[in-house]
Parts: sequence; structure tokens; C-alpha cells
Amino acid sequence: MPLITVDYTDRLAGAFDRRGFGLALNRLAVKLLDAKADSCKTRFRRTEEAVVGADAETFALVAIGVEIFPGRSAAAKAALSEAVLAALPAYLGAGAGPVQATVAVGELDSAAYRSATLGLG
Repeated sequence: MPLITVDYTDRLAGAFDRRGFGLALNRLAVKLLDAKADSCKTRFRRTEEAVVGADAETFALVAIGVEIFPGRSAAAKAALSEAVLAALPAYLGAGAGPVQATVAVGELDSAAYRSATLGLG
């Protein structure tokens, strides 16, 4: 566990090493949250448009949500958020332009969460 979702604006499609960033996110979760590597699940969702602020400047946006089971300290969650923001620039190419980035770490209801590897076919 964790479940990580990375929403990013369309403008970053050609300038964002998503696979590299996803692997980095998973390694950070292992290191900072003591998560098991094979339990880390990161998905990316491309968004056509986002509006940041109230002026005419257009920012790209990367919004990262990390959902984990309860029990991690506030300090561990903050350390993960900071490490994720620090890692992001290395995966954005020169054509990214100005990028607003956010990280939110939340907790899942462990009693209601289920995961399975399905062998279909």
C-alpha cells in the first residue's frame, strides 16, 4: 500500500517522465512509509485543462494524492510530501514551463479496502 494518483495537465504530456516519476514515488513510499514495494500502486491521469489562480498566466499542474492506511505519524506524512515535491523537477522536461505542484497524503479505511491480483485468461 499506498495508492498514489498523479493528475497532470495536458501541457506536460511530452515533458513528463511519468514512468520514472512513478518508480521514484514507489521507492519513496518504501523508504519513508515502510511500505512493501509490490504493494505500491501509482497511476497517472492526464487532464486537458486546469485553472490556477485568478490571472491570465497559464501554469501546468501536477496534483499528487497519496492514500495510505492509518498509523503513520504526521511527521512521516510531511516527510513524504516534501520528498515527493523535491523529486518532481527531475522528471519534468525543459518544455514544462511554470508548474504548480501539490501533494496531499490521506488515509484509507483499511476495513473497507481490498486488493487482488487477478489471473484472467
